[in-house]
Amino acid sequence: RLDAVPKMSYPPAEKPYPRGEICYRGPNIFQGYFHNEAKTKEALDADGWLHSGDIGMWLPNGTLKIIDRKKDIFKLAQGEYVAAAKIENIYAKAPLVAQSFVYGDSLKSALVAIVVPDFEQLVPFAKDKLGLDETDPAALCKLDSVRDAIHEEMTRIGKESKLHGFELAKAIRLTPDL
Repeated sequence: RLDAVPKMSYPPAEKPYPRGEICYRGPNIFQGYFHNEAKTKEALDADGWLHSGDIGMWLPNGTLKIIDRKKDIFKLAQGEYVAAAKIENIYAKAPLVAQSFVYGDSLKSALVAIVVPDFEQLVPFAKDKLGLDETDPAALCKLDSVRDAIHEEMTRIGKESKLHGFELAKAIRLTPDL
């Protein structure tokens, strides 16, 4: 079964693709942690369902796809919960982004991202759209115009993917590699 994870906006009743925490029950599930009742209560509910910590989505063909982790979340200063992996996967759809790392702090109200550009896409983009002849990855990463263009693209992709405003990186830093 799938259980709701409201803090991450995963409702099991959502149509057409129900999403939520994957829970298991049956004779093949363990009975609990040896001499650790607190950990057992964390993993098994009162009805014997094992809460996996994986977020799943039912597909139309009846298969269950794992799409996220429940514990890969953190809380921002204003109380919003953020799933960094979900946001990083969305930013990976941006043509100019090869990799990203999203970070948030419980004392801050906004996310930041460290981004490795896709240089095969960036070099021609920089020449055609920004009028730059630079091809050195490290030099491109230092240019404000390049940073702004990539940030704009990430924001557009994030909005198209229906990220909440607090899930959008408010600032990015470019690096040639992670």
